[in-house]
Amino acid sequence: MISWRNLLQVTGLFTLALAVSLGIVTLVALFLQDDGFRSLALATLITVSLGGVLCLVFRSPPQEISNREGILLVIMIWVTAGLVGALPFYFSDYFGNFTDAFFESISGFTTTGATILEDIEALPRSLLLWRSLTHWIGGMGIILLGIAILPLIGTGGMELYRAEFSGSRSEKLTPRLAETALALWKLYVAFSLAECLALWVAGMDLFEALCHSFSTMATGGFSTRNSSIEAFASPTIEYIIIFFMVVAGLNFTQHYRLLVERRPRAFFKDQETRFYVVLLFAATAALTLTLSFSSRGFFEANRVALFQVVSIMTTTGFSTANFELWSPFAQLLLLALMFVGGCTGSTAGGMKVARLVLLFRVVAREFRRIVERRGVFAIRFNAEAVSENAIQSLLNLVYIAFLINFAACMALTALGVDVLTAISAVAASMFNIGPGLGNVGPSENYGQLVPLAKWVLSFCMLAGRLEYYTLLVLFTGAFWRK
Repeated sequence: MISWRNLLQVTGLFTLALAVSLGIVTLVALFLQDDGFRSLALATLITVSLGGVLCLVFRSPPQEISNREGILLVIMIWVTAGLVGALPFYFSDYFGNFTDAFFESISGFTTTGATILEDIEALPRSLLLWRSLTHWIGGMGIILLGIAILPLIGTGGMELYRAEFSGSRSEKLTPRLAETALALWKLYVAFSLAECLALWVAGMDLFEALCHSFSTMATGGFSTRNSSIEAFASPTIEYIIIFFMVVAGLNFTQHYRLLVERRPRAFFKDQETRFYVVLLFAATAALTLTLSFSSRGFFEANRVALFQVVSIMTTTGFSTANFELWSPFAQLLLLALMFVGGCTGSTAGGMKVARLVLLFRVVAREFRRIVERRGVFAIRFNAEAVSENAIQSLLNLVYIAFLINFAACMALTALGVDVLTAISAVAASMFNIGPGLGNVGPSENYGQLVPLAKWVLSFCMLAGRLEYYTLLVLFTGAFWRK
């Protein structure tokens, strides 16, 4: 039996936590005296009221959260975050309707970075800050933050943890889950502050440095400029952002081992980390050679290629060039990197490097089985044998991902979107990247799409962020049976 009272109360507590974030940005708007104050203040008032009502009306003693309730709670919290986050946009004069406001909000919290805005720089600074803050809150995971700060979750915290990261292999760094969550968030905050300081020293003003740090560490991609990082025309700023994008795309448990436990050997022995770095170098080399044949010099081509490869593969979505003008090979390479993503346990989206490595090993094993029919071959990762259940789960996940991809592409083309735009928009939304190709390229936006297409892509963003199983299990009869 699902304890709806308990779920609604916890959702109310999360809503109040979001109200605190909104309140902070509202105070910033008041200090700046910009046009965003009214919409932010109204959104804060509504959010506080909603959270307060949920907490008071559905007040109940703490209970253990079951696996099924954990899944429901995760989805309720993410949908609530999208709705609450949309309020400041909806009440402002810069978004035409609630569909656009919700699209921008869910794009922020899922760290996708797709926008419907044509003129980003027209927004008040307070709304720009809220856009970037939605990235930062969603980046490390709303649930992971909640496990650390909400004592009501109690012994049900592990169920939330599993529901949030349903398709990922996860490791507990410390004996208690709340300590794990706090340890990861401390690293996340430390990296964000370090990047903000570095960007400020490199020439960004403090406000823009803060916004871009939020977006980088969350691998989100919302910028304060219409032309993204290209607007700053600074190689130093680009290299700083490249470094922190690479950091954000790595497994945060590996950062913990390297920086807290001081075990560099464990960090560099991790196979996923090594494959991640090799893929970045290989893709950068291929793209550098391709761009070198154009009018760019080698060193400029290398810088542009490195930035764009890291940005796409970590699913950040910043840009320093309009890659729609590049050769078909370069565009196809970037499209392929959209599917790869970063490491498991990172803030990056995509299929994740570890899964792709395992997938290649599964295929290689099938070839060996054809040749040696009586052989028994175990698939290993980091010197550990991977169970057949885990391999089956991986294959199912890949199947589901491509099924959703195909269905969403069909839906968009049925709504009049051209094939290239549909394929890249769905990939960019599912794998939380942001800019795609065609009419949603780095110099374009999603604003011209019809409302239904935006809702389809919003679903793709949420499904990708929750790694498919958590969201799609709601549509099965088995989930709702007692």
